[in-house]
Amino acid sequence: MVKLGLDTYEEPLNQSALNGGWTPQGHVTGISLMHESGTGGGPKYGFPAQMPLTSIHGDVNLLDNRTYWQKRVGDDVASVGYFRTYLESGITVELAASRHAGLQHYTFPATSEKHVLVDFSHYLPHPTRSWDSQFYTGGEIEIHPNSSIYTGFTSIAGGWCIGAPVTVYVCGEFDSPPNEAKAFKGKNTLPTSRHFRTFGNGTIPQPTYTGSSARSGPMGDRVGAIFTWSNTTEVKSRVGISFMSVDKACVYKDSELASWNIEDTMQAARDEWNRDVFSKIKVDTSESANKTRLALLYSSLYFMHLIPSERIGENPLWQSDEPSWDDFYTMWDLFRNQVSLWHLIQPSYYESMIRSLIDIFKNEGYLPDGRSGNYNGLVQGGSNADNVLADAYIKGLRGGINWTEGYAAVKKNADVVPFFDENPVDPQGSLKEGRSALDDWIPLGYVSADRNSRAVSKTVEYSLNDFAVSQIAAGEAPGERNLYFQRSAGWQLSWDTRATSRNFTGFIMPRYTNGTFHETYNITNCGDCNWSDESYEGTAFEYSFVIPHDVERMIDLMGGTDHFEERLDYIFKPNTSGVDLGVNGLGITTINNVANEPDFQTPYLYNYLNKQWKSVERSRQLANDFYFNSSNGIPGNSDAGALNCWLVWQMLGLYPIVTTPVYLLESPWFSDINITVNHNHTLRIRAEGLDDGNGKQGYYVQGVRLNAQEWDKNWFEHEDADGIMTNGGEILFTLGNEQKMWETGDVPPSPGHQVIDVGMG
Repeated sequence: MVKLGLDTYEEPLNQSALNGGWTPQGHVTGISLMHESGTGGGPKYGFPAQMPLTSIHGDVNLLDNRTYWQKRVGDDVASVGYFRTYLESGITVELAASRHAGLQHYTFPATSEKHVLVDFSHYLPHPTRSWDSQFYTGGEIEIHPNSSIYTGFTSIAGGWCIGAPVTVYVCGEFDSPPNEAKAFKGKNTLPTSRHFRTFGNGTIPQPTYTGSSARSGPMGDRVGAIFTWSNTTEVKSRVGISFMSVDKACVYKDSELASWNIEDTMQAARDEWNRDVFSKIKVDTSESANKTRLALLYSSLYFMHLIPSERIGENPLWQSDEPSWDDFYTMWDLFRNQVSLWHLIQPSYYESMIRSLIDIFKNEGYLPDGRSGNYNGLVQGGSNADNVLADAYIKGLRGGINWTEGYAAVKKNADVVPFFDENPVDPQGSLKEGRSALDDWIPLGYVSADRNSRAVSKTVEYSLNDFAVSQIAAGEAPGERNLYFQRSAGWQLSWDTRATSRNFTGFIMPRYTNGTFHETYNITNCGDCNWSDESYEGTAFEYSFVIPHDVERMIDLMGGTDHFEERLDYIFKPNTSGVDLGVNGLGITTINNVANEPDFQTPYLYNYLNKQWKSVERSRQLANDFYFNSSNGIPGNSDAGALNCWLVWQMLGLYPIVTTPVYLLESPWFSDINITVNHNHTLRIRAEGLDDGNGKQGYYVQGVRLNAQEWDKNWFEHEDADGIMTNGGEILFTLGNEQKMWETGDVPPSPGHQVIDVGMG
C-alpha cells in the first residue's frame, strides 16, 4: 500500500513523468507515502507528505511549496528497499518502507535550523488539465502531548480516474520530541476543481497557527503542522497509514517499523522481494554471467510487481471476506502478457486479485477496466477485465474464486450499457466502466464511427472481449457460449477489403452506421490517437494485426500467407511510421510500436506461418534496440510493468496468447532458467548452444523437447506434456546459427476462428 518517494515539479511539464512523483531534475516539493509507478495519464496520490526544511521564515510560506521547494545535489541513490537524495539546503534524505508504513531519516547541516513540515493538503498536481487534477477536500491533524506523535487524516479527490475523495488516516512519530510543534490551517486557494471553486485569483495567504490541532471545516481549509528541533542534526520519522482508522495506522507504524534503524527496514524489504518475487525465476548469477541481462531480468521483474496494490483489510467501502486490491492501472495494459506471468509465478497473489475484481463487481456493479483510489475508470477501449478472467479460467485457476459470479461479471460487461459519466475528454460514451459502445456493438456487430469514439480500436477489443466471455461461458453457462462466440467475429464487419495503404489492401477501418466506410481515413496516422479519435493509441495498420483469437482469418483477409508475411515484414522496416510516437515510443520509426501494448504480440505472429525463426529474430532485435540497463532503459513509460513483462517473456523464450491456454515457443536468453510455477513446482528452461552475449554460437531454434518429448510445433498448451505449466518439468531448446524452419507440426490454433462475408462494404 505504501510506495514512499519524492514528489517533484519539473518544467517543461511532462505528464507521464509528473504523475508518479519523481522526475530526474525536478524540485522536491514533499516526500509522500502513496504513489503510482510507471504509468501514463494524469496524476494520482502524492499524499500524505512531509518536507524537511532549514528555514520557515522570510519568503517561506508553508502554504506555497514553491517558496521552499528544493533542487537536488548530485545523483539520487536507489536500490530495492532504499532511497537517498541530497537537497540543495544541505539536508540528506533517506527512505525505506514496509507495506503500510514509511521510515524517513533526515540529516541536517549542523549550523542550520531543523524543521519538518507535515502538509495534509499536499498532492501531485496537474497544472494544465483542471478536469484531470487532484484536489484537496479537507483534513484534520492533532499533535499529541509529547509533541513527537501526530495523527489525523487527509482527503484528496479527482486525479487520473476523476475519482471520489480518498481519505487516508495517518499516524506519524518522530524519534525525539521536538523543541516546538504547532498545527496550522489556511485558506484553500487552489481553484483546480471542476466540482467547486475555492478562493482563487488572490495571493496565497500565510498560515494561521492553531495550537496542537487543526481541522478543515466546511470550506476545506488546508491543515498541517511544523515541528522544530534545536539539539540534534538527525531526525527520524515513521508514518503509518490506513484507509480505515487512525488506530489501524498506528498499529502498522508500530508493528511494521519496530526499529528506527533504516538498515533493518531496508533489509526486511529486500528479504520480502527476494522471497516473493526474485526467487521465482532463477538463473546463473556467478561472475561469468552476463551482468546486463541479469540487470534487465530482475529489474523487469521488480517493475512488473509494483502495482496493483494489495489492500487486504483496507477496504473502506464495504465489508467483505474477499481480498481487496487497488491500482489496476490498467487492464488495457496488463491483460496482454502480465497476468499470464502472474498466473505462473504468483498464483496466490493472482487468485487474490481476481477475487477482488469479482468482489468489486458484486458491490459496485461493474468490473473495473482501470481502478485507482478505490474508484473505477478509465476505460481505454474494451472491458478488458473480461480477458483477464478468461485467461485465468481457461488455464484452470479455481481456488477460492467464485466463477459463477465471475461469469455474471463478464456477462454484464457484454450486455449492459453503462451510464454516461460525462467525462469531458469523450462526449460519446462512458469512460468509467463497462463497454460504452454496446449501443452499436449489439445491433450492428461493430462499433460505428459516427455514434462512438475509438471505433477502430473498440471494435477490435470488443471482439476479443466477447471471445473471452465465450471461453468462460463454455464451462459456466454452455447454452450461452455460442452467442458471445459469434459476436467475437465482429471485427470482420469493420474490415474494408478496398482500403489500401503502402501497397497493401484490406484493413480494419472506421465504419458508419449506414454500412459505409470512412474511405479517406489515414491508415498509418491516428491523429492524437486519444479518447475522441477513431483509433486509440495505435493506427488502423497496427490494429489490423491485433486479432489473437483468430489469426487464421486475419491471414486470409490479408491475402494469404505470402501477402501476410510481406506485410508483417514491412511493419518492422525503419522510417515507415506515419505518426509521431513522442514519449510513448522513443526512437521507434517503424509502424510496429513495441512500446505500446496493442503491438506486443505482433512480432511473434511469424509462428503462425511456421517461420518461428523470424519471430525470434524480430523480437530479439526489438529487445536489443529498445531495452537497456539505464534510466531510460525502456522505450516509453513502463505502463505499470507491462513493457517490463514483455521483456521477461522474451528472456524466457515464451509468449502467451491471452484468453487461450497457448504459449508460443521462442528463444531463451539464459542457458538454464528455473521458474517456480503453481506455488511449489519447478519449470526448467534449458538452452543448449545459446549465444552467450559475446557472439558465440547462436539463438535460432534448431529443435525443442518438452518433458523429453520431441516437439514438432512452435507452440504448446498449458496442460500439454503432462501439465508442464502446472506440474513443472523441462523445456529443452537446442539453439544455433541456422535460420531453421524446425517446426513441422500444426501452426498455433485460432480458437475463435469464424468466417464472415465481408463483401465490399
